[in-house]
Amino acid sequence: MTDVMELICPAGTPAALRCAVDAGADAVYLGFRDATNARNFPGLNFNPAELKEGLTYAHERGAKVFVAVNTFPEAGNPGPWRRAVDTAATLGADAVIVADISVIEYVAENYPDLRRHLSVQASASTVEAIQFYHREFRIKRVILPRVLTIAELAALNDRVEVETEVFIFGAMGVMAEGRCSMSSYVTGLSPNLCGVCSPASHVQFEEYGGKLVARLGRFTINAQPRSEAAGYPTLCRGRFRANGRESYLFEEPTSLNAVELLPALKKAGVRALKIEGRQRGRAYVSAVVGAFRRIVDALARNEPIPAVDFTGLAEGHHQTLGGYHKTWH
Repeated sequence: MTDVMELICPAGTPAALRCAVDAGADAVYLGFRDATNARNFPGLNFNPAELKEGLTYAHERGAKVFVAVNTFPEAGNPGPWRRAVDTAATLGADAVIVADISVIEYVAENYPDLRRHLSVQASASTVEAIQFYHREFRIKRVILPRVLTIAELAALNDRVEVETEVFIFGAMGVMAEGRCSMSSYVTGLSPNLCGVCSPASHVQFEEYGGKLVARLGRFTINAQPRSEAAGYPTLCRGRFRANGRESYLFEEPTSLNAVELLPALKKAGVRALKIEGRQRGRAYVSAVVGAFRRIVDALARNEPIPAVDFTGLAEGHHQTLGGYHKTWH
């Protein structure tokens, strides 16, 4: 196995794919323009023709393309998910990122040579769960949730037979407030089934009392001063009034930034590093991917990690080590 950790980068659009590849991505991850992927938003994602072009662009420059088919099929309607797999396999994707066990089985039975990566949506974070997917469906890689410490990652890698991939930068998305459930209730569209949370068709922003007010349907999610850096995505965070004070209370807008932990992640046996951000623009993709390319290459050469200020690219202009540095048990 190579000593260089693989850099996995977001491609929410064909333009973002080109930016990520040009900035040094080892691989990009993307989804189709439908409910089969967990970033099913207007203006994002790929149709088959765009995927074909993207594959050509990436492969000609030495980069891989992973297709996310990482939502859960509607009961009795597996067709769209199977067609997504068929298209990805036929066009030559390097891997599919899957969550639902029936979709994984479909890939294993029909495309045994297509790499299968287990999505973080599958929530497999124990030796037993990961080994089950490896034994039954020959998954090659598991994308781990953002709740494991370095020590836990090292212990896991000592006992599993698959590659591990972890998030190193971007929105946290721990969903402690139940926003996904609320979005499903308000809009009738499930993030896990339809791939969309707080869809644009149900979101409103307006000025009121000197604040920017964000509403989902008839529910007010947040009201913030115009001078305050907005969270991303805005409706994933909301203020609450408790003990006479308004605050985010559960989860403030912040981005994961694990740059300082990359040597430890490498030592722990992590194979791939994932950057979040399929909803972000080309400037974000170019800047973050380019910076991490330099950082990962320096680490591979045993050189000091170059200093990079990611503050302006972080959600709410705040950064955290997240679960890597958790103090609870």
